[in-house]
This record gives sequence, C-alpha cells and structure tokens, in this order.
Amino acid sequence: MSLREATIDRERRDLVTHQVMDESRLIRFVAAPDGSVAPDLARKLPGRGLWVAADRASIEAAVKKNLFSRAAKAPLKPAPDLAETVENLLVRRCLEQLGLARREGVLISGFEKSLAAVRAGKAAWIVEAADGSADGRGKLLSLAKHIAPPPKVCGVFKADDLGLALGLENAIHAVLLEGGRADRWTIEVERLAGFRPLLPPEWDVERAEAPNKDLDGRGFAS
Repeated sequence: MSLREATIDRERRDLVTHQVMDESRLIRFVAAPDGSVAPDLARKLPGRGLWVAADRASIEAAVKKNLFSRAAKAPLKPAPDLAETVENLLVRRCLEQLGLARREGVLISGFEKSLAAVRAGKAAWIVEAADGSADGRGKLLSLAKHIAPPPKVCGVFKADDLGLALGLENAIHAVLLEGGRADRWTIEVERLAGFRPLLPPEWDVERAEAPNKDLDGRGFAS
C-alpha cells in the first residue's frame, strides 16, 4: 500500500469548518512548550494533533479566531504568519521529494526525455519551471492532453529552485514517473495548492488547464 493510500484511510476533523477530511487534505499542528503552534507536516511530533484544512484561508481563520487555543483547551499563541510558514515548509518538502525522485531514477529531466516519457504514458506529473520558455512547455502540455489519463502539471517552482533541488544547472522540463514516489509527492503538492496555484496565471489557460482537469479548484484530485 502506498503512503497516499495509507493516509487517505485516516480522517480528522478540521478545526475551522468541523468537517471530517482525509489526513492528506489537512495540516497537523501541535502545541509547542513555549505556547506557540508548530506545524507538523510529517505528522511525527509528540502531542495532541490540531488539524486544519491545507489552505491559507483556513489557517488564517484558525489563527484569527483563536481556534487552536479552543481545541487544545490551553492558551496558545500562534504566529500571525503561520500560514506563510506552512507554505514555505510545503515548498521545501516538494522540492526535497523531487530531489529524492531524481536520485531514485524516477524523475526525468530535459525536454526530449520528458517528451518521450509523456508520449509513452509513463508520466504522473509534468514539472515545468514557472519562468521557462512557453515554446517547450506548450509542446509538452499539448502532447499531454492526448494521453489517457493525462499527467498532472506543476508550474510552481522557478528554474533556479528546481535546479538546486535536482542538482542541475538548467532545470526547465521534468517528468515524475508513475509509482510510489509520485504518490508521495502528490500528497505534498496537493497541499501546497491550497497556498499558491499549481499553474501560473500567465500561462496559456486552455493549454495548461486540460491536464489538470481532474483536480478541483485547489488542486486536489476529485
């Protein structure tokens, strides 16, 4: 069973809406000894979990309405920029997962190799640099529309960030192959989608949206 399958079986209640959700759609927090609220994205810190939907608005509402203190039944002082902290942690986790995928041989980089992987139907995700050229990206995304099921697309990270994570000087086009690593990365990037769009708004909308047609407005699989 993959991490995604194991996680999706567990459900928790969101502090803000009181809706019961799969853990994969929530962020776990714990009360720190100093009274602050610590994000626990790996779900490993000791203490009672305080769960909030994985999006900026929900975390900001939990801070503003003092919901962490109510849930913990203790005076807690979450940082005003807690949502931004979570976003930065998710960005780091996503990039780390891509680096691991490359070392494991399940992430392919470069335009021609990425194109071949998409054409062969092996791609779970197309990862495009947000500041890459529209020409190469357009060719990959156009091809992806004709694959069933189409790979999802991520354009969150800039080329420099991708290059640093992958240990490459020029990281513009990459493909994450189907499998367990892709399942684990999907959990992280879908949570990140609650804080920033997976596709830059300046991209060609018609060409870019089609591969993500099975995602809802926040980037989660429907």
